[in-house]
Amino acid sequence: MDKIKKDEFKLIGLKLNNKTTNENGQSGIDCGSLWQTFEIENFAERIQDKISDEIYAVYYDYEGDHTKPFSYFIGCKVKMDVQNSQGMDSLIIPAGSYYKVIAKGTMPDCIANSWKKIWSSISDRAYQFDFEIYDERSKDWSNAEVEIFVSTN
Repeated sequence: MDKIKKDEFKLIGLKLNNKTTNENGQSGIDCGSLWQTFEIENFAERIQDKISDEIYAVYYDYEGDHTKPFSYFIGCKVKMDVQNSQGMDSLIIPAGSYYKVIAKGTMPDCIANSWKKIWSSISDRAYQFDFEIYDERSKDWSNAEVEIFVSTN
């Protein structure tokens, strides 16, 4: 697990209307539902002035550790001066230090399993902005690879 610095960046996309929680698998339901909306309504195609085709899934606005409520956002990276379009939301990810974890395997199990390992093994988490990056390597759900960035102090 590498520790790296990331510069500030901006995303445009969709946010979950309410906070969710990992309790009783609720985040899996809520976040999965947001992904369905993002995919079905072609949000990735509708975001103007994207810097890349990568899709970011962001966990933020934590009320404590991973057992407490948090907010969730799905979007694409844009230049900082790009305005929201077509009723979408925006989110600024501040510069910071992150642990980089690679989730590999069958989707979405490899993501869930990686987060379980993160919860039990990273003691200096900042619980600020954590995110996953989905790109060409995550398209094959039977053999996916997703980068996870976990904010650290």
